[in-house]
Amino acid sequence: MLLNNHSNCVLECGTDEAGRGCLAGPVTAAAVILSEGFKNAILNDSKQLSEKKRSFLRPIIEQDALTIGVAHVFQEEIDNINILNASILAMHKSINQLSPQPEFIIVDGNKFKPYNNIPFETIIKGDGKYLSIAAASVLAKTHRDLYMDIIHKEYPMYNWKKNKGYPTKEHREAIRKYGITKYHRKSFKLLPEQLKLKI
Repeated sequence: MLLNNHSNCVLECGTDEAGRGCLAGPVTAAAVILSEGFKNAILNDSKQLSEKKRSFLRPIIEQDALTIGVAHVFQEEIDNINILNASILAMHKSINQLSPQPEFIIVDGNKFKPYNNIPFETIIKGDGKYLSIAAASVLAKTHRDLYMDIIHKEYPMYNWKKNKGYPTKEHREAIRKYGITKYHRKSFKLLPEQLKLKI
């Protein structure tokens, strides 16, 4: 049973990201403040849910939440500032969209940077403990998947519609065969045998 609240603040937001381990596309974060008394029997960490259930939950969360925010940080910025900083930046951008702004922030994982002096707590596996983080995980995943489906049409040979940019065998074989695209993260190890040149 997921909990509604961690801090006892009414305006507590949960935030989470999707796409950190991908070779292509953005890292996407969502932030959610749920209305008091929000209940949903299906909602859980997005990784535990089927694509069908995530798609079913997305409009319910968007309609029933008090406020939501979703933000992408794209591959160029990931390459510039690294994936951890990009993930936190995406969370900050998603929290920035919330109205009203939160009084307390709960973050999935163990890394975060202060946002506007609002108190926060990082919670490992928080998306399996708190409804607001689980809701944020579903929104981040579904919004990112939709973006990957769109860019799949531009480069169908990488099959992003299926692998969403993750380092599957098929995705790596396509990189080996066709090279990389503007959507690939150049700072990532795109192929296992990739070597760094000594300059």
